[in-house]
Amino acid sequence: MQQYFRVKAKYPDAILLFRVGDFYETFGEDAVKAAHILGIVLTKRNNGGSDVELAGFPHHSMDLYMPRLVKAGYRVAICEQLEKPSPQKKIVKRGVTEVITPGVSTDEKLLDYKSNNYLASIHFGAQNKAGVSFLDISTGEFLVTEGDLTYVDKLMQSLQPAEVLFAKKDAAFFRTTFGEKWYTYPLEEWVFQHDFAREKLLRHFEVVNLKGFGVDNLDLAQIASGAILHYLESTENKKLQHLTRISRMFPEHYVWLDRFTIRNLELLQSNNEGGTPLLHVLDETQSPMGARLLRKWVALPLLSKERINSRLDVVDYLLKDTGLSSDIHAYLKQIGDVERLISRVPTGKINPRELRQLKRALEAIGPLRELLVQSTNEGLAGRGERLNPCTSLKEKIELELVEDPPVNLSKGGVMAVGVSLELDKLRDIISNSKQLLVNIQQEEIQKTSISSLKIGFNNVFGYYLEVTNKYKNEVPEHWIRKQTLTNAERYVTQELKELEAKILGAEEKILNLEEDLYNKLVAAVFDFIEPVQYNAQ
Repeated sequence: MQQYFRVKAKYPDAILLFRVGDFYETFGEDAVKAAHILGIVLTKRNNGGSDVELAGFPHHSMDLYMPRLVKAGYRVAICEQLEKPSPQKKIVKRGVTEVITPGVSTDEKLLDYKSNNYLASIHFGAQNKAGVSFLDISTGEFLVTEGDLTYVDKLMQSLQPAEVLFAKKDAAFFRTTFGEKWYTYPLEEWVFQHDFAREKLLRHFEVVNLKGFGVDNLDLAQIASGAILHYLESTENKKLQHLTRISRMFPEHYVWLDRFTIRNLELLQSNNEGGTPLLHVLDETQSPMGARLLRKWVALPLLSKERINSRLDVVDYLLKDTGLSSDIHAYLKQIGDVERLISRVPTGKINPRELRQLKRALEAIGPLRELLVQSTNEGLAGRGERLNPCTSLKEKIELELVEDPPVNLSKGGVMAVGVSLELDKLRDIISNSKQLLVNIQQEEIQKTSISSLKIGFNNVFGYYLEVTNKYKNEVPEHWIRKQTLTNAERYVTQELKELEAKILGAEEKILNLEEDLYNKLVAAVFDFIEPVQYNAQ
């Protein structure tokens, strides 16, 4: 409990899910809230004289319960056991591995595949100006801009962030300006200092200035963006290799729609129960990435006649060439949501089945590229040329991952035959263990001429040779007697103990080895994050 209270003190405003063996436990006020939201039993336990409320659930139910807490508007800190329990250690080392909030989540159960899940940050400057940034950690999209408060309000209405950050001193001003409907999290004022924020950006993108991103002169926007990076760090979201660039939004490129226009035209949501907004009428997209892009296009209509006509030319071309259109449809369906898939790589959350889906997506990109490059439409041909099939990555996944892997790595049977000689040998031991035992039995029968000799197993001393009393005087000297029964004797041999150790240790070794090999395969994907994101765009 001392360990729990030390961790809880660092995350006082979050519900702390504290891993104890096979359960996640909550205590005190957290337990009262969790029991109410999740419908689980609230009990009490005595800790040195005082009762503490307790509510918990099995660790394998995390995917079911954690999203409910976040949807109820709570921040959730997940405290894991960071080492394996052993008889020598009374208390295992624990630490918070992740803090999940409405704006910081990669969990599919918390995300709408047709919408971005933006975390926004606003820094208010002088003369009613503000810098604003929007980050979707599930896709790696990082947008920044600055302008007057009317412009920022229009952006907020169009992009609908799930969570908004600002300095504590600005809380009342934010509510007055943008209303009460947002989920907000105020930060300390020092986070919104220009030098601190700019340094965060330079260090993350490993650059000496921000000119390459076109934001070097946007001081207010830099502060808002740096504050987001600080917030991610403070919520233990430090694996951010998929945030490869920051994109400036130009107000002169779009028709800026205010909140009344978006609402009255029913662009994104209908004002009537059961009504259909414009977006749902238009959305015939074949992939979640397309659905999210279309949503942005509806909320941010283009101003440039040249860009509008370029877009319409592609649509016109595809309407005339229905064969090409249906082929593209098929490949887009196969590609799926590769944008969110690749974003799960740095966090280590991509499971074996998702990695196989990444390979299927890359398989579709090659022929899709050929289709587009051969097109006589400049827009399509140009897009085709920029696609990268990432052939070496596709081949590596094909070679190392089984055809139909389980979702859960701990189930085993993930890595293909031939990836590791040691793994193949261990699997051979498991699959051939029965035959190996029969071989030992046959060899001993031949050596001793005891035809009734049997091999058995119990939990006390493992595998054994059993001989009836009739033959006990014919037993070789090197056999070690382990048990005497009414009409039989049980023995072990060195060979039998060695095989037993191999069989019993093989399964654990297989799981550890597969985990190691899988993590190396995922690490190899890191080099392809940027090209895969580019394909996704």
